[in-house]
Amino acid sequence: MSPSANPELPWRQQIRAAFPADFLSEDPADLAEYGRDWTKVQAPRPRAIAFPRSTDEVSRLLRICSQEQVPVVPSGGRTGLAGGALAAQGELVLSLARMRRLDPLDLLGSTVRVQAGAITEAVHEHCAPAGLTWPVDFASKGSSTVGGNIATNAGGVKVIRYGLTRSWVLGLEVVLASGEVLELGGALEKNNTGLDLRQLFIGSEGTLGVVTEATLKLARLPGETRTLLFALSDVRAVLELFRQARRGPFTVMAYEFFSDRCLARVQAHRKLRSPFAETHPYHVLVEVEDAPGEGRTLDEKLEQWVALLFESGLVLDGTLAQTPGQARELWALREGISESLSGTGLPHKNDIALPIARLDAFCAELDLVFAARYPGWEICLFGHVGDGNLHINVMKPEAMDREDFFRETKAADRDLFELVAKHRGSISAEHGVGLLKKAFLSYSRSEAEIAVMRGVKKALDPLGILNPGKIFDL
Repeated sequence: MSPSANPELPWRQQIRAAFPADFLSEDPADLAEYGRDWTKVQAPRPRAIAFPRSTDEVSRLLRICSQEQVPVVPSGGRTGLAGGALAAQGELVLSLARMRRLDPLDLLGSTVRVQAGAITEAVHEHCAPAGLTWPVDFASKGSSTVGGNIATNAGGVKVIRYGLTRSWVLGLEVVLASGEVLELGGALEKNNTGLDLRQLFIGSEGTLGVVTEATLKLARLPGETRTLLFALSDVRAVLELFRQARRGPFTVMAYEFFSDRCLARVQAHRKLRSPFAETHPYHVLVEVEDAPGEGRTLDEKLEQWVALLFESGLVLDGTLAQTPGQARELWALREGISESLSGTGLPHKNDIALPIARLDAFCAELDLVFAARYPGWEICLFGHVGDGNLHINVMKPEAMDREDFFRETKAADRDLFELVAKHRGSISAEHGVGLLKKAFLSYSRSEAEIAVMRGVKKALDPLGILNPGKIFDL
């Protein structure tokens, strides 16, 4: 009998006997680093961190954990904001940080197979020389991983153009809690042979299995693009500009908005300058790609389109990036928001989704609710208007105690999610349910739906060892 299968040995000894010396870490620095995600509400308390290098090692590790009933928290880039990768109850963290292999591109099929620990931006750089990209893109692309993106069905800034992560995953290699390995989909565009189990694991937050490899579908790199930033008076104008952009003589790649409060914190933290001389309530960043078929250039199309916007009075100010460097500067105003909010204060973050048509009414009610019940709280609002995704950040008042603030935000979350449910939205758009939102799952999912999800969890993880306590309790 091999050491990894010997039930007489404690699980730590079984792991140390079955794997290389650097496989398991109990170093306090590693426990603190790999035991949490970007949420800072609870302190991490993992038992140890495992660093596999292959699917085989993940499989053998999970067999031991299943046999010894050791709870396991899968961990990728840890950029989530719902506590989905938080290990606070003495779990073993299964980090994919050493599983970053990128295979050669299949240029005929426009696919690439990668390990789940591959960094999102590294995948982009790997594909770019061939004129291709994996079009899953967000501010955290430099640290987020493919496995984490898949586990949360991540969105980002290009959803309006390309859709969510699940649209760009052809195949998965997944290890179940038992250690059994499933190969799902391969590189097939079509596979109509019963249930699509691949989609079951996408968005499951590591509660059903551990994604170890993925075959990604690629798109061609965008053609000629331009980046514009507009200043607007209110959310209604933001939505009207979106309507005008969708009708414009180009393809909308991204449509991002943020409030003046967000901009002020970015400027304070990152020392960036606004291109506008005056302060305006809202800003919209638009990236467009040329739509071929006309004799006009993209710049000529934009010149006429922008002129009509100013003539109508819809926009208060605007600028068009003239160089790639200027475009990066405009994007930095949007992509620097999350970092800047944390760098200039203590934010309580929420990530919600709404039908686009209800965004204006929702935002108006949101202001009224918080003004009446939480006076003095600063709300920093930004998001991906094109897919109805809002990031609502409530900043801790300077005079308020940290513990008092987090206690109050629990009540504020309930008020917020009641408003989300009223407008038929979702309590989580991008970061999943994790630990922090599971008490509010019923605001977006019916009891029947939750019962079905529990049934699936019990079928695939009968001992409940994978990411326990996340999304719902069994």
